Amino acid sequence: MAGARTGGEILADQIAAFGGETLFTVPGESFLGLLDGLWRHRERVRVVTCRHEGGAANMAEAWGKLTGMPGLCAVTRGPGATNASNGVHTAYQDSTPMILLIGQVARAQRDREAFQEVDYRAMFAPLAKWVAEIDDPARVPEYFARAWAVAQEGRPGPVVLALPEDMLAETAEVADAAPAPLACPAPDIDTMARLGEALATSERPLLVLGGPGWSAEAAGLAAETALRHGLPVATAFRCQDFIDNAHPNYAGVLGIGPVPELARAVREKVDLLIVVGARMGEITTGGYTLLDIPSPRMRLAHVHPAPDEIGRVYRTDIPIASTAENFLDALAILPVTGPDRSGWTARLRSACEAWCVPTDVPGKVNLGRVVVHLGEVLPEDAILTNGAGNYAVWVHRFHRYRAWRTQLAPTSGSMGYGVPAAIAAKLRHPGREVVSIAGDGCFLMTAQELATAARENLAITFIVVNNGMYGTIRMHQERHHPGRVMATGLTNPDFVAYAGAFGIPGERVEATGDFPAALARARASDKGYLIELVTDPEAITPETTLSRLGRG
Repeated sequence: MAGARTGGEILADQIAAFGGETLFTVPGESFLGLLDGLWRHRERVRVVTCRHEGGAANMAEAWGKLTGMPGLCAVTRGPGATNASNGVHTAYQDSTPMILLIGQVARAQRDREAFQEVDYRAMFAPLAKWVAEIDDPARVPEYFARAWAVAQEGRPGPVVLALPEDMLAETAEVADAAPAPLACPAPDIDTMARLGEALATSERPLLVLGGPGWSAEAAGLAAETALRHGLPVATAFRCQDFIDNAHPNYAGVLGIGPVPELARAVREKVDLLIVVGARMGEITTGGYTLLDIPSPRMRLAHVHPAPDEIGRVYRTDIPIASTAENFLDALAILPVTGPDRSGWTARLRSACEAWCVPTDVPGKVNLGRVVVHLGEVLPEDAILTNGAGNYAVWVHRFHRYRAWRTQLAPTSGSMGYGVPAAIAAKLRHPGREVVSIAGDGCFLMTAQELATAARENLAITFIVVNNGMYGTIRMHQERHHPGRVMATGLTNPDFVAYAGAFGIPGERVEATGDFPAALARARASDKGYLIELVTDPEAITPETTLSRLGRG
């Protein structure tokens, strides 16, 4: 765009030029110049006003997961930035592209501990891929173009740009930057030949899917190549929607509460592990117990778009720097060789199916049966979101994810994620059903964002699993410190009345048999709906109770 523009106008123009559709924010005086610049793009760039920076940042993170493009969030300096750091950490651990824009003190006031001043390079250094402060409005296009690329290339992640308020008001004449193609690494012929040789002799291989850079096309390729090569498939923690869970080769998720037979297979039987995209971090590896460090028992082929992730923890026999889609394209054309693995795959699949049958638990509400009912009546493209807590074990174990990007959940284990993620999902896919599931502790971390859902007229179903405690921590207390429980009991509001205060109807469900009708009413509501599920505190996991844990 020709002529002199303020730094805020230049940045707003860049956001529009790069295809930034939505920006999540809690407004602040430190970046009024950006908001003013966005005024002329109000028909192209939707600005979503949130009620807490933690909610805004997690909405941006969820947007990045859903689109594969950087989710955008703008917050004010100091408290706004510290609040938003939760979403940045989630984006970093989940390898999600995201750009956080932070208002900053005026350039002449720096290093005096001015009002709400923070050194963002130091603060966000361990949480982001790149942190920078833009001192010259003429360099805004340069910085934003780099941020857009860094957030997406290699191992995707968050980028933080600090914006001095006087820079946003200062004018400059500069040409806009334009989006550039991203580098997409692919496997070389020799490495794929080595993988082909390994497959030719493998009797008990396992394909593990996870990590960044996936798409519906990549998920489809994974399903096809698994069948073609006779490979059982597991997914990394909270990546269950990377393959249709009804696929005959799907063996379950490696994460919290995995299929016992699958975990035993990785520890003792798998002779070739092909990991596509996943970092094989702490949760996916059962606290780093499934694979020996540094040299796994089996042969390991590790595929990741960032070469420095390969070999970080585990010695890799076949390192492959590649995007998931490029690797799966190459795997699809490898000759099918090796022994008959149908029996091996069938055993793992059978164990997975048996594990997904709801168990009997104390109390009138059986969360496993509730989750199964959701899967029976919701369309296959319905999006389920959740944060962290023991309630999530039921969701991940008993729900079958059928389509790409129907699961939004933080691998970082961040509480409060489900509500803002659901808002981002419904904004991005207004025609799809979105269900947020949260424990009572998890829900109240970001429950104020019901105001955002109401303001945006989003018909989301919110399910609050109320057992009156921080269940995960209580479980660990009973296991490790029996008889000395403290700090885990909760005093909760009337959740239905709380939602009603925002104009969102709802009801309380105290028996499993009452849930189907309540869900039908929720799905019919055009204002959203909240269902409070009252569960027995004894039902701490699908496999045990609080009392049994306390007895050791």
